[in-house]
Amino acid sequence: MSATEALSRFRAEVGAAVTRARRAAGEAGERNAKLRERTSDLARQARERRVEPGASATSPDVRAAATGFRADRGLPVEQLPDAAELTAPPAPVPAETPPPVTLGSAAVAGPSGQLPRMSDDDEDFSQSRILY
Repeated sequence: MSATEALSRFRAEVGAAVTRARRAAGEAGERNAKLRERTSDLARQARERRVEPGASATSPDVRAAATGFRADRGLPVEQLPDAAELTAPPAPVPAETPPPVTLGSAAVAGPSGQLPRMSDDDEDFSQSRILY
């Protein structure tokens, strides 16, 4: 085998290896994208406290291991409710309270049909406010 043949064979093998590596990286990227999408959907459901029927809860040991893994690597750790909180019935919504009653008098329209001039001055004791 000549040097030219050996070099061309080497280049062909390297090219095939690079092609396989690119294909494997693409497939891994697709799997990771699907996993990230599924994980973000689950996190959104947990934040909204919405659980799909038949969903199984993650064990506390696995949650602790995942939290420790992310914390050790300096990654953000989102605090999500545990299974007991997600499956608990929603808290009752308090009834609306009426607005508080304001004591005192309000200005009424005077003889000209206009309300008295309002100002931010707390020491405004003008006759217009007293008369109207």
